[in-house]
Parts: sequence; structure tokens; C-alpha cells
Amino acid sequence: MLIEILGPGCFKCQKLEEVTKQAVDDLGIDAFITHITDYKGITNRGVMITPALVVDGVVKVAGKVPTLEEVKEILGKKDKWNSSRKWNFFSEKRISFS
Repeated sequence: MLIEILGPGCFKCQKLEEVTKQAVDDLGIDAFITHITDYKGITNRGVMITPALVVDGVVKVAGKVPTLEEVKEILGKKDKWNSSRKWNFFSEKRISFS
């Protein structure tokens, strides 16, 4: 699982990264977490407000820091619902890295 934290490095962005790492540890998920701080990289993913959480190319949260429980729910349900695309915890936007 590829998890991206998008934001310039402000307090809220750092908090989102901290909460996300804690959720990954608590759930025992095998994930690669990266923090993208440059504005071009952020806007190329379709995000105009930060902080944002992107999971495998899908924007899950933008403009707020979710709670630990919200992040756990996002990451925990990802595998179960990804193929059907029926689950919509937050407004999702599929993005391309090309």
C-alpha cells in the first residue's frame, strides 16, 4: 500500500503524518508512507487544500486532519471496498501519476 501525505510541512501536515503512521502500526499494515511537500507534486495529484491523505492514488482526506480512528477506518476498509468502489468515507478522487 502506498500512502502519501500531501502538505508543505506545517503543523497539521506533520500531525496527519503522525496519525497515519500510528494507524498503520496499530493495524499492522504493510505500507510505504511518503510526505510530498512541493506544491507541484501536490497539485499534480488534484489537491488544492492541505493537508491531504492519498492511499494508492485515491485522495481520501483533504483540508483537515482526521482522527486516528478515522484513518484506521480508511486504511482498514481499503482492501475490502477498493474493487467495488461503492464505499465513500470521504469524497474520493482517483488520480493518475502519469
